[in-house]
Amino acid sequence: MKKNNHKAVLVIDGSFVDFNDIIAVARYGVPVQISPSASFIKKMEKTQKILINAMQKGIPVYGVTTGYGKSCGKRMSMEIAMKNGVNILEFHGCGTGEPIGIEETRAAMLCRIICLARGYSGVSIALLKQMADFLNHGITPVVPCEGSVGASGDLTPMSYVGACLTGKRDVIYRGKTMPAAKALKQAGIKPYRYLPKEPLAMLNGTTTMTGIAVLAVERAWRILSAVISATALSIHALKGNAQHYHPVISEAKPFPGQIFVSAQIVKLLKARVASVHLEDDALETLQDPYSLRCAPQVAGVLYDSLEWIKKWVEREANSSNDNPLFDPQSGDVLMGGNFYGGHIAFAMDGLKAALASVADMCDRQVMLLVNPNLNRGLPGDLVRKSAGEKGLRHGFKAMSISSSALTAEALKATMPAASFSRSTESHNQDKVSMGTIAARDAERVCTLTERVVAIHLLAAAQACDIRNNIDARPALANLMSNIRSVSAPVVDDRAMDRDIENVCSAIQYSDFFKLKP
Repeated sequence: MKKNNHKAVLVIDGSFVDFNDIIAVARYGVPVQISPSASFIKKMEKTQKILINAMQKGIPVYGVTTGYGKSCGKRMSMEIAMKNGVNILEFHGCGTGEPIGIEETRAAMLCRIICLARGYSGVSIALLKQMADFLNHGITPVVPCEGSVGASGDLTPMSYVGACLTGKRDVIYRGKTMPAAKALKQAGIKPYRYLPKEPLAMLNGTTTMTGIAVLAVERAWRILSAVISATALSIHALKGNAQHYHPVISEAKPFPGQIFVSAQIVKLLKARVASVHLEDDALETLQDPYSLRCAPQVAGVLYDSLEWIKKWVEREANSSNDNPLFDPQSGDVLMGGNFYGGHIAFAMDGLKAALASVADMCDRQVMLLVNPNLNRGLPGDLVRKSAGEKGLRHGFKAMSISSSALTAEALKATMPAASFSRSTESHNQDKVSMGTIAARDAERVCTLTERVVAIHLLAAAQACDIRNNIDARPALANLMSNIRSVSAPVVDDRAMDRDIENVCSAIQYSDFFKLKP
């Protein structure tokens, strides 16, 4: 279900790269080209010359003619420094855990290209081309997910990328995991030979956390659209009060997210015939429960959060988050802390909280749908009548339990990772960001929330089938058709795990639930 409507090639020339272009390369395989323009080549060569001049003059260059971290007091001659740089790829090869996803790793590699192409790092065009060749041939380094504190950058995970460029460690190529050297040979790519400072430049930055964050943000936008769709279906199934989404309510509290969500619900609830009786007129239904009535206020927080989170992630991806840097104007060697992942950490901690809140809202709506005391005339657990059926059926009883379990796990994961900063590396890295852990947490909460929303969509669709009047609202009927293309109605009890994953896949990769402002 993957679709690609992006440009034919992404040209890297040191200029700003749009968020959607990162997704296009990471997910859809849009090729990357390193610009051959004379001005770009000149810009890249300028800081290379500054580096070599500093080495020749005996000016200390952190991580090039010195040791790393607390060992920066140790000095090396230029002769030794020219050969020593790749050692950082070796001793940082201590990652643990499952590999980072292929799309996330591709995004991280592209982010590293973008960073180094800014022209502050003193690296060669050839290094950028090697990474572009990996992306264009579909060679993805196997990068363990654990082992980064997010400052000084994503050292351990990026060491796997850096080593793979030289033909070491493992990669995924043509659907198989194999030694990098074998993949390079099959693809016709020569192992890379690093120039001074380049191994450090591969590691010393925020690109792993940023790559993960890019995909998490894109997933969160899709989740939001699916949440709005599921909520509108639930309002219909529960004969909810459409007045709760009147535009004046949002005008009175003008958060863009609330306005957007409310407007989308109104569009989806639009009836074919105004006189069709779609709302419950019982006195106690004057105000629906909060999970329905306050859906714009709850889901609107996710919308507004994503607006600034996306900008932060995009800005981080386009930053020179390396150390040391070289000033093209003055020629100074500058040693600082742009590798610190504080902005990504804060953004991802915020994202997972907003996502989990939406998961909680969806789980409450599922509870309303399955509970015969709350669902306004629907059968308990949404069990459909079946002619000649003997014995008990349980419909969505277990689905509701699973939704609750997934929601609880998502809520548990909202503890801010940045609050667990540690002092590492002999107290040199004594305040670290935990940005990579925050990004991984956000990725996990995306997965959990997608599954809650998938159950919500299935339950709401089942309820609408039972009501049997969805055609009165054409937009909702179209949604139902999309859902039914990947999951049939539940008549007899059956395993629903594949249905959940089918809907999750539709949320991630299809336009089933795509909404427009």
